[in-house]
Amino acid sequence: MLKENGKTSAPFFSLPKLDDPQQRIDLTSIKGEQTVVYFFAPWCSICKYSMPNLDKLYKNNELNAIAIALDYPDIQSVHQFSEALSLSMPILLGDSTTAQNFKVKAYPTYYVIDENLKVVERSVGYSSELGIKIRL
Repeated sequence: MLKENGKTSAPFFSLPKLDDPQQRIDLTSIKGEQTVVYFFAPWCSICKYSMPNLDKLYKNNELNAIAIALDYPDIQSVHQFSEALSLSMPILLGDSTTAQNFKVKAYPTYYVIDENLKVVERSVGYSSELGIKIRL
């Protein structure tokens, strides 16, 4: 991550979408809109309780969000997790390089990335809807 004007540039990513692995989403696709990038693992119990809070804000057009799955045994486990929670935000399939670039060591971890692709907030653990809104 590069520092510029006191802010750190978000690491680049280009990852396949869970619902259409032939389609990829990359960091530049969120330029111009503040976005929460949420890293989770399908086996993470805290993620199971925290993600619906973020997804509700996404569904209500209160924020832009992307979820990135990490540390999953297979794609089916990510599908099952997403379907069980009826998630509507885009879910991408990350890998160990993604985790390393974003320094993800625990789940959930999320970043708030501003419209200029700079990291403005990083947090680990459960967050309520209000907690997420406060960080924006």
